[in-house]
Amino acid sequence: MKRVAFHTLGCKVNQYETQAMTELFEGSGYHLVKDTEIADVYVINTCTVTNVGDKKSRQFIRRAKRNNPDGIIVVVGCYAQTAPEKVLDIEGVNIVIGTNERNKIVEIVEGCSADSKVNVVDDIMKIKKFEEMTVQEMHGKTRAFLKIQEGCNQYCAYCIIPYARGPIRSRGKIEIIQEVQTLVNNGFKEVVLTGIHVASYGKDLGDHEGLLDVLKRVNAIEGLERIRLSSLEPTLFSDAFLSALSKLEKICDHFHLSLQSGSDKTLKKMNRKYTSQMYRETVKRIRHYYPLVALTTDIIVGFPGETDVDFQTSYDFVEEMAFSEIHVFKYSPREGTPAAQFDDQIDGITKHERSEKLIELGDRLKKEYQLQFIDQRMEVLLEGQSGQDQNLLEGFTTNHLKVLLASKQGKEGMLQDVQIDKIMDSGLLGHLL
Repeated sequence: MKRVAFHTLGCKVNQYETQAMTELFEGSGYHLVKDTEIADVYVINTCTVTNVGDKKSRQFIRRAKRNNPDGIIVVVGCYAQTAPEKVLDIEGVNIVIGTNERNKIVEIVEGCSADSKVNVVDDIMKIKKFEEMTVQEMHGKTRAFLKIQEGCNQYCAYCIIPYARGPIRSRGKIEIIQEVQTLVNNGFKEVVLTGIHVASYGKDLGDHEGLLDVLKRVNAIEGLERIRLSSLEPTLFSDAFLSALSKLEKICDHFHLSLQSGSDKTLKKMNRKYTSQMYRETVKRIRHYYPLVALTTDIIVGFPGETDVDFQTSYDFVEEMAFSEIHVFKYSPREGTPAAQFDDQIDGITKHERSEKLIELGDRLKKEYQLQFIDQRMEVLLEGQSGQDQNLLEGFTTNHLKVLLASKQGKEGMLQDVQIDKIMDSGLLGHLL
């Protein structure tokens, strides 16, 4: 039996696509092995959000070739899409696929040898149809990710992704429902609907109620307990949308609401499509319908031209929004984006200082949010052993709080009622009710 190994960098969409490709190989008789083992085929699913992503991709390509000099090395994903010739020139790379035609990966691999040099990267800007890929399992997961949308038309000044993923394309509703049903039949109780720009779902089809309609249909599937949404734009959350959403009982009270900066000057320069006041009004609307909602977000510090005043404005806004968790990123110039050409770049020391200050704020806000749930009864989907303590199981509430339980108390993959006892460094400690 031939062996295949995958190494995945980047986002939840990449994780989904890796699982889909894994199932294609397994369906053709391949055995999945770890990426550190000897394999006949190594597939590196790359990320290109930052230059660091490119570097990590190149490092693993070289490592895979050392594992088995006769193995076939396939590089797919965003880095492969944006720099196919550069990737193919890396010693050991045999096949470059990009962000389309991945559903043909087995056929392409089996037509090649360890001496081949094949570039099948399309012009992604001309692709108008969603590439259908399906999953039935998520190895090592109790939550299933499900990709419903591809591409982005936003063109934020710092972001390479529209050039790597192409224009927005929506997956068919019938295919979405069928896949959710399959996942539920295979024991999954929670699905995370993901994509490159989920808020755009349906717009390429002229269906502006598309996302809400999909959520209504998924909500009606028997046996499914939870629906979680990946990163969303604040412009999606109109009063009408929230009113309808709040009536769907399986929607998790956790939204990752992209911010990037709380300074209007910086937001405009980033080419974001909202102001801080629009964002503030969105948060107010969400909390009207979901009073204890977990709102998580991403913040970029050190964007070109960000002054001390701009940073403090952003800091104050983040504090006002009282996020349950924030992910802080130091701006990194990305070749091929407008922001990389801006002449008012910020030095590394300033970026580091601002990042540390925001991380400290994020830790405080997270604890303040967690404190509301001490002594409260909550439902937890147990996902497996804790990475920090083998005697503990960990899982998540609907509002994405990590909860730890003594391992003898719970069962992986089950929904359990838990009382929260205290805050720990690695999550909330609770006991089974």
